[in-house]
Amino acid sequence: MAKYYIESGTMKAVVSADDSHKAALWAVHRAMQQVVPMYDDQNTTANDKCEMATSEGMMVLDQKISISEIGFDRVDAQVVNTYDVVSEWNQLMVALSRLESLL
Repeated sequence: MAKYYIESGTMKAVVSADDSHKAALWAVHRAMQQVVPMYDDQNTTANDKCEMATSEGMMVLDQKISISEIGFDRVDAQVVNTYDVVSEWNQLMVALSRLESLL
């Protein structure tokens, strides 16, 4: 797996992924899990999330996500539309929910 530097809005993250597309999906997942109930945070209450956002800072995505294998603030970074990645992330979450209900 390669290392990708992800930037969008207040988010700056380094993630390992098979490709840049999967790295962008993971970045959206990390941002969305702050506010949306997820399968992996059933013990985290809304108040807990609020406290974490206050103390750690909320990750807010911009309209574009920049992805680079070299580092942050690169002019040659790949840029993708955040809305497109969020839409795909939503489709994946719906599919996972349907699979979970079948088990």
